[in-house]
Amino acid sequence: MVKGIVSAGALRRKAAAVAAALLAASGSAGAVSLQQAYQAALKNDPAYRMNFWENESAKENEVLGRSGLLPQISASYSGSRNVADVTYLQQNPITGQIIEDPRHPRYLSHSSAVQLRQPIISLDAIARYRQGKVQTRQGAKQFEANTNDVIIRVISAYADALFAEDQVELSRVQRDMYAEQQKVNQRLFEKGEGTKTDMIETQARLDLAEAQLIEAKDNATAARNTLAGVIGMDPGTLDKLGPDFHFANLPLKSFEEWRQSAITNNPELAAARLVIENQRLEIQRQKAGHFPRVDLVAVYSKGNNEAINQLNQETTNRTIGVQVNIPIYQGGAINASTRQAAAGYERAQADLDVRSNRILVEMRKSYDQVQNSIAKVAALEKAVASGKLLMTATQQSIKGGVRINLDLLNAQQQLYTSQRDLAQARYNYLINLVRLRAGAGTLDESAVREVAAYFR
Repeated sequence: MVKGIVSAGALRRKAAAVAAALLAASGSAGAVSLQQAYQAALKNDPAYRMNFWENESAKENEVLGRSGLLPQISASYSGSRNVADVTYLQQNPITGQIIEDPRHPRYLSHSSAVQLRQPIISLDAIARYRQGKVQTRQGAKQFEANTNDVIIRVISAYADALFAEDQVELSRVQRDMYAEQQKVNQRLFEKGEGTKTDMIETQARLDLAEAQLIEAKDNATAARNTLAGVIGMDPGTLDKLGPDFHFANLPLKSFEEWRQSAITNNPELAAARLVIENQRLEIQRQKAGHFPRVDLVAVYSKGNNEAINQLNQETTNRTIGVQVNIPIYQGGAINASTRQAAAGYERAQADLDVRSNRILVEMRKSYDQVQNSIAKVAALEKAVASGKLLMTATQQSIKGGVRINLDLLNAQQQLYTSQRDLAQARYNYLINLVRLRAGAGTLDESAVREVAAYFR
């Protein structure tokens, strides 16, 4: 037996630590759970905050639309200092000559008025009111879709960060394996049983493994930074997947059921349909420019010295009546605006088709991934079990002098690779399950709790 620098006991302890890093049931005391990461994203994610305030803005569209049907009350006041030039013509009673008598009166004038205007017939205002309600509902649906996007981004970023950490561990195991092999080759060469070529080849692989480890660390840092950008804080230690992984009981079985659910419940498609309705109402609103508008107008006004011929007079006026505005010709603007709105309506319908096709294609992909993950996870679970048996057998062989430490490192790498692939398959299952539910319009905060339960 050729003894390596690292003892079999040390390798066993390292292998146990690697297995614990992947499949341990609990994280450290300072771990950030998936549920905590989601709550932090709702508070700190700039994209979510932007969408939140967009929805708050959209809520006011209903109020703005309704305002066109309600009374409009305005008040005005004016006050001015006046200097007038007035020439009085007088006839001399004796000579009959016209005599000019210029005067320059100075006076203050004041006027105030309160006006109430209540639309009686206004097709434009009616269309705006209906549009306001549609736009508010559209904003709510779009915000729901954006919230679902936050859930997907948090879970994806969380899983990506965990997988990147797994990649670092695998790269470290590969580096250690080649380092151990280099030591073995050195001992064999010193005893005349090895070759220089073996040492050079192993050194080249060791150098490549060092580079891969550095790259894996960079990727892990980038993945953690991405997660930190979503949740707005340092993620700290992340929870690992627990050992009691199980497949969720899906409420819908066939893809056709998921497809029908998407058509009915998907918030993004619902928002797109509301855009179509809003554009239909926009056509009506633009056509309303051809029709008259009838308003009830009531005015109460007071004034004194409002004009030179009303000097030293104070007036109070109360009027109520109906005002009719009839559009005759607007330079072709109404027809052009109507055609423009009709084009927007057709575009909105095409946009709905585009979104429907994209969402259904993504759902089909996620559905297939979820279905295929069941068999893939089962196969990788068997591979992990076989890898553990190989580790145990290799450790016993080392004690008997049949195997060397390098064999244990190879078995360790095989086990770790299987564990990493198993974790990735489980991550993919959870992510695609969330995406499938988002497409079907059944995703909510309860889904985050369900997925968070897989991490400990």
